Amino acid sequence: MKNSLRPHRHRAGTPVTYGMRAFLLSIIFTMVALPSVASAQTLPPILVAYAGQNETVGPMWVGIEKGTFKRYGLDVRLVQLRNGSLSMATLSSGQVQYNYGSPGNALSAAAGGMKIHCVASPVQRIPRELVARKEIQTIEDLRGKTFGVQSIGGGFWLQTMIALDQLGIDPEKYDLKMRILGDTATVTQALGSGGVDATVIPYSFSEAAKRAGANVLADIGKLNFPYQGTTLCFFRESAASSPDQVSRLLKGMVDAVLLIHDPAAKPEIVEILRKAFRFPRPEDAEASYRVLNIMATLDIMPDPAAWKIVQKVIAKINPKVAQVELNQVLNRAPVRSLEESGFLAEARKRLR
Repeated sequence: MKNSLRPHRHRAGTPVTYGMRAFLLSIIFTMVALPSVASAQTLPPILVAYAGQNETVGPMWVGIEKGTFKRYGLDVRLVQLRNGSLSMATLSSGQVQYNYGSPGNALSAAAGGMKIHCVASPVQRIPRELVARKEIQTIEDLRGKTFGVQSIGGGFWLQTMIALDQLGIDPEKYDLKMRILGDTATVTQALGSGGVDATVIPYSFSEAAKRAGANVLADIGKLNFPYQGTTLCFFRESAASSPDQVSRLLKGMVDAVLLIHDPAAKPEIVEILRKAFRFPRPEDAEASYRVLNIMATLDIMPDPAAWKIVQKVIAKINPKVAQVELNQVLNRAPVRSLEESGFLAEARKRLR
């Protein structure tokens, strides 16, 4: 017993008791364990720039709020900019790692020499309506009128131009004017106050416009044409282009889309949208949920046919875009990898 209590001599001559030894071992264990704990709790943030405050951002909002990105070891944070051009410029300056925005802005950036890859879009529908002031009863009445948009070349404008194109409306022949106002809520308010004559807005916002007396001239969501909207893009040779990181980011996005389509998650998704849009009426948040449910898809593979339509529209304001080689911008490898691994196949099973 005495021997067991006798201090042991360290080589440096310092007496170490069993209690001290246990204490030192606990310190060493803590020092070894802390880095792994800290790395799990303080993930390096992944910054994603975006501009349009509408339902296309839904998969990102849901993924962040419900932790689907953290499930794959990513702390994703959104950085909202005033418009798509500024959003892309923020990517160009290296202030963010990714841009989640209009394919139109991506093509304009590529035409300007920016070496980017666009890898996935969870948006392949335009659940919007062409609405106009109550005095405007038909499409022919739109001649010479003013449309409200967020910016020229951005996602709002692009969807408006594609909608007009699919309806057979040539903006030049109809002498249409585009007025830059701001986000969807601002444009909708301008329609009600007479600041603009018409606009193409999501169902959730058109409900409010209709209550104020606006007329619906066309339901764009019912038109059948290839479309690909808000897309995730990054610099080709940046750290963000890491196949592992991109794969985990897309997995988080896919899981968010699954939640959007999960009836059991509806109350939580509606609340996320209500907060994002600051809707004063619960039914407006419900309408926004329907929009998101319609547009969110697991078919996230970049679609060259859809991008060619975008290229045609953007080339009218930026002729250089017509020279962009789509195969240099669209990177289908990350989504193809998810297909080959069975990840997307399993996700589709859960969606049924």
